[in-house]
Amino acid sequence: MGSPELPASRARDRARSAPQALHHEYVGDWGFRPIVPTQIGRGGRTFLVVVFWFMLVASVELWWLDTPARSIHGAGAMMTEGGRITGMVAGFLLLAQVLAMSRVRWLERWIGAHDLLTWHRELGAGLLILVLAHVVLITFGYASESGVSVFAETDSIWHTLVAMISAYIATAILVAVALLSIRKLRRRMPYELWYYLHLAGYLVLLLSYGHQFADGQELSKGGFGHWYWVCLYLFVVACLIQGRIIGPITLNLRHRLRVAQVVQESNEMVSIYIEGRRLEDLDVQAGQYFRWRFLARGCWWQAHPFSLSAAPNGRWLRLTVKSAGNHTSDLQNLRPGVRVFAEGPWGIFTAEHRRRPAAMLIAGGSGIAPIRALMEELPTGMIVLYRARSLDEIVFRDELEWLAEQRQATLRYVLGSRDDPEPRRAFSPDGMREIAPDLRRRDVYLCGPPGIVDASMAALRRLRVPRRQIHMDPFEF
Repeated sequence: MGSPELPASRARDRARSAPQALHHEYVGDWGFRPIVPTQIGRGGRTFLVVVFWFMLVASVELWWLDTPARSIHGAGAMMTEGGRITGMVAGFLLLAQVLAMSRVRWLERWIGAHDLLTWHRELGAGLLILVLAHVVLITFGYASESGVSVFAETDSIWHTLVAMISAYIATAILVAVALLSIRKLRRRMPYELWYYLHLAGYLVLLLSYGHQFADGQELSKGGFGHWYWVCLYLFVVACLIQGRIIGPITLNLRHRLRVAQVVQESNEMVSIYIEGRRLEDLDVQAGQYFRWRFLARGCWWQAHPFSLSAAPNGRWLRLTVKSAGNHTSDLQNLRPGVRVFAEGPWGIFTAEHRRRPAAMLIAGGSGIAPIRALMEELPTGMIVLYRARSLDEIVFRDELEWLAEQRQATLRYVLGSRDDPEPRRAFSPDGMREIAPDLRRRDVYLCGPPGIVDASMAALRRLRVPRRQIHMDPFEF
């Protein structure tokens, strides 16, 4: 395979005075492909919400059918039955939570990675509360019905129920993962440490399976309830294997990705160009991201998510990385030929999911990467707002200005510290209304650090921009 057509420093140096040279030398034939909006996200989301609630009710219905109305007598029995209900609902939420992070393509396409992450977190909070309630209610209920102390009943449970030790271990893991997911703690942890500790959550699924089918009254007796839950587990595990194992292996065997070139964009940022086989067949759009694993010394054991910083063209892929730690600093020293293992593409931060014919794009810092790629696929006439502390920190300046000219876009740099008048004005409701008087009739694509995202969202809410027209790709994991 020959070398892909890659940027050269001389093309960037003369780009402003000769944008047509940039067009031919920098990216070859830069064809701006129109992306048709899709409605699958709306219908798919509604369908999944309906299915979720239907199956959750069906799970509780198993308890109802197995429990005669007159069989519950006294406080002990009520606590025990409450423990059974919370246990079944918690088991269902655990499966839904794992499914949300299975990375199976159809789910990502219908819902989107960011919303799935939000659902995963919200389900996790409910799951933790239900599991703790299940443990307390069952223990106190059994103790009350047996007429013994809670401590004596706990000891009895440990020694008489088959899979109770595994259930307590699963609960401990769940509590630990929940604590590590607290936003303030998570932001202080290295990404790779958080990621590998979070993988321990899959042990909860395995241990819970043993506990539910060994000790669960509705599941251990065979019949419809047993096979209903077996099918639920099989479906989730199949999606997990497809999304996390089969899909990535198939993608990498087909495309054989390698580093083609590393280009310094600024003191802290580099662009990594990836070449491979049959890239024209790769189903990927501008605004999406992969989890990239570079098989070089010191880098192979970590995989990080990075968005494409140029629309796919069938010849190479580009990601742009800011040095923010040991791993991202090591990526600046990658050599051509290094093998790459990628998982994805994921995300609905794409032109395909727009609702309106016009768009406004807001980027901060290295969040310009997916915004820069989207400029190639969104309709002409877009407005681009790029937040940076100074002109020296602007990345892709020549490309952005050339694209703005070609796409009839309005490009505005917002420079200075967060307390300076210009940034404060630009991200206020009045400032945004001045920049885009028709903002409510535009889709808004937003990517950047939390401060920019929060300020932009506050202004957009004040301006009553419909939530369905706001697309976010924030910096978080």
